[in-house]
Amino acid sequence: MCYPLNMSPNLIKRDEAEAILLQNGWLFHQPEAFQKEVLRRSILVHFAPGERIFGFGDEPAGIYGLVSGGVMINTAPPNHIPQLINVGAPGAWAGEGCFLTRQPRSFELGALVGTWAMYLPLEQMDEMAEADPMVAHNFGQIIMASVDALIRVIHDLQRIDPDRRIAAVLQRARWIGEHPLPLTQAEIGTMARASRRQVNAALKRFADQGWVKTRYRSITILNAEKLRLFSTQDD
Repeated sequence: MCYPLNMSPNLIKRDEAEAILLQNGWLFHQPEAFQKEVLRRSILVHFAPGERIFGFGDEPAGIYGLVSGGVMINTAPPNHIPQLINVGAPGAWAGEGCFLTRQPRSFELGALVGTWAMYLPLEQMDEMAEADPMVAHNFGQIIMASVDALIRVIHDLQRIDPDRRIAAVLQRARWIGEHPLPLTQAEIGTMARASRRQVNAALKRFADQGWVKTRYRSITILNAEKLRLFSTQDD
């Protein structure tokens, strides 16, 4: 269950949340008047670790802008079980498909850790679009950021060397900083198209290089730049 601002512990101030969303990501690139209107109409909500934000096939609803924490993104073609494909970082927005198509959710979004997000309801998006048809163009730009992220995922999966695919997954999770990565080895393997044995061996090699620190059920990224350079080298 998500909680409005005044009902959840570990509060984040409203102005701090808005500042985060204005510093990077989709909203950062929008006109100032549009930014203000989106934030004015949005609700700041909190999700507990492991909580589902929305699920595959859910009824059409609004968009979420990630303020703090992190989310996992699961999807699959119709009639297939959704699989973990990527993680989302603060500043990212998701859920625009419902506004554009009026169809149910086509992917799942879940909180990896305690997560704050700004939620703009679908009816508020519709009111904005009714007042100014160009608003649909602004909301449509969210999908381009999603496409860019998927292109990166596909490019990383085309690497022949599993170590480079695994490094790419870890590097995409660099927003965690010095905190333990809230992903299991099995989940890393799913995103990297690698076996758990391959993930375990790669993590040991990365730890020997000083790029990560591993403990029981814990992976901490120490040098995301080294992971990036390794992941982008030719196989």
